[in-house]
Amino acid sequence: MPVTDRQVRVVSDPAGLAACFAVRKAVFVDEQGVPADIEYDAHDADAVHVLAEGPEGPMGTGRLLLPAPATHVSADPGAGTVGSLGRLAVTAAGRGRGVGAALVRAIEDAARTRGLTMVDLHAQTHALGFYERLGYEAYGPEFPDAGIPHRAMRRTI
Repeated sequence: MPVTDRQVRVVSDPAGLAACFAVRKAVFVDEQGVPADIEYDAHDADAVHVLAEGPEGPMGTGRLLLPAPATHVSADPGAGTVGSLGRLAVTAAGRGRGVGAALVRAIEDAARTRGLTMVDLHAQTHALGFYERLGYEAYGPEFPDAGIPHRAMRRTI
């Protein structure tokens, strides 16, 4: 059942970021066993963080990594226009309620606002269908990340 009384927003304040990190800890570190020392990284400082909150508190989070400024001429005509969606996590209470899709759309909106034309991500293989329903297409071989099978996916926005 979709949640209609939630708020999904970009956060940069300390309390909002703490809520994002708490969701990530609950989902990735506590539930999935991802080591905390690889869950949090240097990219968090420059990422655009999105938080979903409902009456029961934080329900989900995700982040958008912006492309680095071009330091050389690239043969790829799309270089510099692709953002990376990552660390998408929805709490047990938020699952099956439309929270994940709302987070993805908010991240895509943040990417569009910043002039990006594509979003890529590394999806856990069990979540491929979720992302496919949102218009993402898998490419390349399966690979491990934190011991969990993943596939690269991309969507033009």
